[in-house]
Amino acid sequence: MYGGVKVELVKAVPESGVARGGDPIQDIVPLDGDGSVIAQARHRAADFLGRVQAEHGLPVSARAMDLTQLVVSELVTNARKYAPGPVLMELRISGSVVEVGVWDSDPVLPVARAADVGRVGQHGLEIVMAVAQGFEVKREPVGKRITVRIALLDDPGGNVSGRHPE
Repeated sequence: MYGGVKVELVKAVPESGVARGGDPIQDIVPLDGDGSVIAQARHRAADFLGRVQAEHGLPVSARAMDLTQLVVSELVTNARKYAPGPVLMELRISGSVVEVGVWDSDPVLPVARAADVGRVGQHGLEIVMAVAQGFEVKREPVGKRITVRIALLDDPGGNVSGRHPE
């Protein structure tokens, strides 16, 4: 238990991302404190994917590992910067993707700004959306949740997000 929230990695059946008991492979991490929680979140995401690979036999590409840490860093940075109060990160395996969910207490939904190579900073959401296989923002009863899906394996065509061009 951490801050009243149960935090655990559950055992899994590799094909489905679901534990033998029917529970998903997931890790829920409350992030309280100063800016050091951003690095802690990145390390927790890397550890989670490492355990998924080592303990459950799911393949995770080096690119998926790097992109997951990048997405975690961007989402947690934004949550810590713009939302008062606690942040909750959830990592979950769903089929062939890792879902990164970040909840914060601010109900204002983020909006990606138009690309501008001259702008210094504030490119995080653009980057996240560019590397994600899926992206969703949902208002919650308190705050909001952003969920990003990243392919666990590289696309044979070389697409960084795992999406196939249309």
